[in-house]
Amino acid sequence: MPGSAAAHALTVCSIPISPARVAFPDAPRGRWADYAVAVRVLVTDDSVEVLLSRWQKVLGLMKDIRIPRADVSDAEVVEEPVREAMSAGIKVGLRLPWLYFAARTIRLDQAFIVRRKRPALSFRVSNHGPLQRVLVSTPDAQELARRLQGA
Repeated sequence: MPGSAAAHALTVCSIPISPARVAFPDAPRGRWADYAVAVRVLVTDDSVEVLLSRWQKVLGLMKDIRIPRADVSDAEVVEEPVREAMSAGIKVGLRLPWLYFAARTIRLDQAFIVRRKRPALSFRVSNHGPLQRVLVSTPDAQELARRLQGA
């Protein structure tokens, strides 16, 4: 199979290319290439869901976030989400300053799943316990903010 077209589509110089490399060509290469692809934000007519990978749940001391669409407001795009996460006070979870945060504030009122050089979707939450705000990096931040603002 080394000479087949399928092998060439996924291999360059015998180095496998992950599907994330195709979807996000500007993502970092090497050991951490896929780490930001793990989070998914789903916006439906009924809810907004932030789905985390297993490692984000364990290291970030968090679980998936599901919020009814009626309880979401003030959606906007944040261009430098890591700076905003760093200035939010004491956090619990995975914190790599100036690189990556999968954490919540100590009061549990804000959740951050953000990475450097990736815009983030920010939105306010009501009627969801102590959680008041979510900030999550996603390549689709502009489109998701537009959809949430249009509701």
